[in-house]
Formats: sequence, C-alpha cells, structure tokens
Amino acid sequence: MKAEKINDPTSISLTDLIALSSAESGMSLHARAIRARHNGQYLSRIKGRGMEFAESRPYQPGDDVRNIDWRVTARSGNTYSKLFREERERPVLISVDARPSMFFATRGRFKSVIGAEFAAMLAWMANGDGDRVGGEIFNNQQHTELRPRRGKQSVLRMLQAMAGLTDIRQPRANEQASLEMALRRIQRIAHPGSLVCMISDFRGLDAATSSRLIQIARHNEMILIQLYDWLETRLPDKGQYSLGNDDKVISFNAANSRLRQEYVDHYQSRLDQLRQLSRRYSMTWLQCATDESPLEVLRQVYGKSTRRQA
Repeated sequence: MKAEKINDPTSISLTDLIALSSAESGMSLHARAIRARHNGQYLSRIKGRGMEFAESRPYQPGDDVRNIDWRVTARSGNTYSKLFREERERPVLISVDARPSMFFATRGRFKSVIGAEFAAMLAWMANGDGDRVGGEIFNNQQHTELRPRRGKQSVLRMLQAMAGLTDIRQPRANEQASLEMALRRIQRIAHPGSLVCMISDFRGLDAATSSRLIQIARHNEMILIQLYDWLETRLPDKGQYSLGNDDKVISFNAANSRLRQEYVDHYQSRLDQLRQLSRRYSMTWLQCATDESPLEVLRQVYGKSTRRQA
C-alpha cells in the first residue's frame, strides 16, 4: 500500500488537492459502523447530531423544564418552552497540524503532504455527504480558523489554506502548548454531534492535550489520524548519524543498544496513549506512514466494502 507518485514530496499544490475530489467516490463519513484497518485500532461510537433551536411555544404538561424559554416567559408573563430540531447538516471540523515536525520524511513524502491529502479527502467526503466543512490549520506561532459552512466553497477555503505548506523555518515554540491550544480552539466551535478530525503526528501529546481530546470526544464523534515516518519508530541498527535543521544538529551512534531501546520506548509511550484514549472514549484512530497511501487508509475504513448497517 505505497503512496501515490507525486512530483514534489515536500509540498502539495491547490491543483493536487482539488483533484482529490474524485477520490471520495464510494466513501462516506456517515457510515454507521466503522473499523480501523490495523490491529489495536477501535470501533467508533457514532454520537448523536446536534440540535438547533426551532421555535418557542406555550408550555405544556410534560415539557422538560430545562427547555423553558426564560426570555420569552419573562417578556410575555406566560411560560414558554423551546422546541428543537435535529441539525440537517453535521459540522465536520478538520484540524491540520503544520508544526515543524510535520515537515519531515525519510521515505515517501513529508507528513505535512500526507496530512494535507487526508484533510482534502475528508473535506470532499463531508461535502458529498451534505455536511458543513470547517476546521483549522495550525503551527507553533499562528493558525487559520475556518468556521463550518456548507458547499464546495467551504472545501476550497480549506484547500487554499493548506496548499503549498512549506514553512519549515517556523520559530521554535512549546509544541505541547501548540497542540493543546489547537484542540481548545476546535472545542469552542464544535457543537454537540459534530465530527472532529485531528490530523497530526501527535508530538507533544501530554496530560493537558489528552484531557482536551476527552472533553471533545464526550459530545462529538472523533477521528484521530496519526502520521509517522519509520525513523520515528526505531533507530537503525548501527552507524553514526547526524540529524537536525537550521537551528540544531545532533549526532549519535546507533550501535548503542540502550539508546535504541529508549528511542523505541519514547515512541511507544505516545502510541500507547493514543491507543488507550481511542479504546476508552470510542475515538476512531488511524495510522499512516509517509510511504503509505492516505486514500487506501480511508477506503479500508469508509469504503463501501467496510460499511455495515447499525
């Protein structure tokens, strides 16, 4: 399941993202039961859609007192109840990580390119389902927030914000705070019953970030898409290596077995956190390596062959 051939593995154009509109054919985010493709990933519980205010009418015996419209009641002198209806279009919020760690790959394409493809396909799928598309693209220093709207233009807004992401020289900042703050912003615009998709390598996953994920998942359906490069999961067996960027370069001897084990343990700890969160709070957790195909990952979960009736 190798990644599709692409001219530039470090960036993606608006034309590339628009072309992915055809990839959503045969897939739907409204699948009543979905299962991830790898062992250890989990079935997602579909949360109820949000409710929107319809009208107020005179209170009737049996009405829920929590739905009393106190403003109309105070103005009229008579007790009124609020009536609600199910939202016709579910908000689909896509949070895209564009921090410096996403601009990396030793095989295939940058995680930032894979992430942009995931976001584009999810946005096109949501548009095909008739849902409203919004979300944010964030790095350590800034973010672009997109309120959920219906229609093709809402998808194009997101694609334009993601196209050509190449800023790998972002000023350094606290990555943990950046990830938690991104979720905090999403939480503010996620009405109960929304679908929230987070696309990230989840570097900087800590207790505060996990707590925010839990808060969102309690009232919304949630998809976590973890992107990774093979070098992040383990070190080579031997050799002297140097890694770095414009700010810092480190050298290490991969023959050091203790160093290799500590490196694996560090990555595994983050993996275990995501696995436990997904299992306990019914989030859908997907993984994709930089040399794999985002389209195939989504097809195996949301394609017609994997859909079942609830």
